[in-house]
Amino acid sequence: MTQFSCLQLNQTQGITTVTLNLPEKRNALSLEMMRELTLAFAQIATSDARGVILAANGPVFSAGHNFADMAGADVAHLQQLFAACTDMMNNIQNMPQPVLARVHALATAAGCQLVATCDLVIASEQAAFALPGGKGSLFCHTPLVAVSRSIGRKRALELALTGDPINAQTAADWGLVNRAVPHDQLDAACLDLIQRATRGSAASKASGKQGFYEQMELPQEQAYAVSMQRMARGAHTEESQQSFQAFLDKR
Repeated sequence: MTQFSCLQLNQTQGITTVTLNLPEKRNALSLEMMRELTLAFAQIATSDARGVILAANGPVFSAGHNFADMAGADVAHLQQLFAACTDMMNNIQNMPQPVLARVHALATAAGCQLVATCDLVIASEQAAFALPGGKGSLFCHTPLVAVSRSIGRKRALELALTGDPINAQTAADWGLVNRAVPHDQLDAACLDLIQRATRGSAASKASGKQGFYEQMELPQEQAYAVSMQRMARGAHTEESQQSFQAFLDKR
């Protein structure tokens, strides 16, 4: 596995934890950080890991983009920056393993986008979430893509237009996170959910995750068409056929 300067990686019982590790910079998503995350996700995708936990060190989960990358930059560089961010986000949803965000503290702007992009999220009751561009001069256009696909139009626009943070329980009520838990239960809750989300067939789970994101953006008729094909191919695998026969044989 590659050595990273912005991240820490470790694997326990088939679960790889990727930890943002620039606490002194509030885990800002600098170009270097995003490139390292993209590479880490790509390497994990082809590994024997069953699932991924995305965590962070320090007082902030992630403050979003690093303004130092944007100050004085020309449009070409800024496009490169946001393209790198989009590639990183897409890698999370394209990889076969479920990715769970462990959010212990504030996640803002692209940091909130990162949370919304993950398949599953457990948040500490001490966490908060914001798209603060609404209070300033740079609207959170790209973070809103991921957030609006989690919580719906009205609430997403409230976050984006006001720039005001919401607490973890509100984020759970709105659907941005799966649940909010007491801070001292965060690790246990994350481990419980990722273990439950990774049991069973890894191949079936990978197809299920990819199929979910594919059909979500389609009209219902097309969504059924692509899902039906995945269902048929999944039922035809040797693994599925063996499970059907075991059930019929009462084994």
